[in-house]
Amino acid sequence: MSQFDEIVHRRGSGSYKWDSEADADVIPLWVADMDFRTASVVIEALRRRVEHGVFGYTLVPPRYYEALTGWFASRHNYVIDPQRVIYTSGVVPAISAINKALVKPGEGVIVQTPVYNCFFSSIRNNGCLIVENPLLRNDLPDNEFTYSMDYDGLERLAADPANTMLLLCNPHNPAGRAWTAEELLRVADICRRNGVRVVSDEIHCELTRAGLGYVPYANAEAMSAQDGPGAVVCLSPSKAFNTAGLQIANIVCPDEATQRLIDKAININEVCDVNPFGVEGLMAAYTPEGAAWLDELRAYIFDNYAFVRDYVRRELPMCPMTRLEATYLPWLDVSAFGIPSEEMEERLLHEAKVLVNCGEMYGAGGYLRLNIACPRSVLAEGLHRMARWLKAQILDSNA
Repeated sequence: MSQFDEIVHRRGSGSYKWDSEADADVIPLWVADMDFRTASVVIEALRRRVEHGVFGYTLVPPRYYEALTGWFASRHNYVIDPQRVIYTSGVVPAISAINKALVKPGEGVIVQTPVYNCFFSSIRNNGCLIVENPLLRNDLPDNEFTYSMDYDGLERLAADPANTMLLLCNPHNPAGRAWTAEELLRVADICRRNGVRVVSDEIHCELTRAGLGYVPYANAEAMSAQDGPGAVVCLSPSKAFNTAGLQIANIVCPDEATQRLIDKAININEVCDVNPFGVEGLMAAYTPEGAAWLDELRAYIFDNYAFVRDYVRRELPMCPMTRLEATYLPWLDVSAFGIPSEEMEERLLHEAKVLVNCGEMYGAGGYLRLNIACPRSVLAEGLHRMARWLKAQILDSNA
């Protein structure tokens, strides 16, 4: 039995995922946090900090930067200059501050839809325009599909001087892609040639399938022969180590001038302070003990993915699903039922007692996003409820 098979009861713990719905019978397969305890090395570090008993303002120590840069250098061959790192309370606050710092109101920010919903709100809240460069769906054998980038479309949008930034999701949520070095280099060439700044959200970077490594966008950009603005990269241990509540993230800036602009926006937005638990959690996670736990987690998640893939092929053959390369968030095509996915989300919640995310919130109707980072027994029950309800819709339509 895997440690990740243990059911940790979260209802009543102040969990956004589990306590947002009052109905205790609902199985939540929605918001992207995991139902697993974090690594024991992180728990012990936090316990020691709690036992100290004093929780004043936090001074981030040099070993924080050493942990961050050492982890990415050794695990991902990504060399980060610690002098160019800005810490903050999360990747979403980071993206909002970067938008405020580098994009003028009324300018366009390119996003590759379907994409993480907070990209849209961050762009709108800063008075900027959402410019969609939709991903291209590619159907595969065995009831699967994947996505690729529309480079011609990106070239056209980047050539418009009104569009000054590309907000990249690497790896991509909800498309489940771990972009290759070749794909990212094409993006870098297009954007640098046209003077478009790339901001890369790499929060899911640790959660790739075995044999499919994460390629840091900055590494791909460094191979580009084109001149242009350097990328800004957002990183956090929160998705991989299930520590979103500790609220810690890092912005890696390409140069001092860009860093000054972003640092000013971070202070204007009042997200310049972090709590001691976020700092301690990161330093504990980015260790050999953290790495060993993470490797076990990745194996379990992609065993869960294989379980879901086989179940959907068998029970829901009318529902193609992404071939998941990264994240724990499969993307399911439910367009065959002819029910808007917003309506389907609501009806699954109230009639099947399972909570998922509808595709509309990511910019693509006809899909559902599932969170499979939970014990397999919970996942199996959630899938069974979904399948039973979906099959009933077919029977009703044929009645």
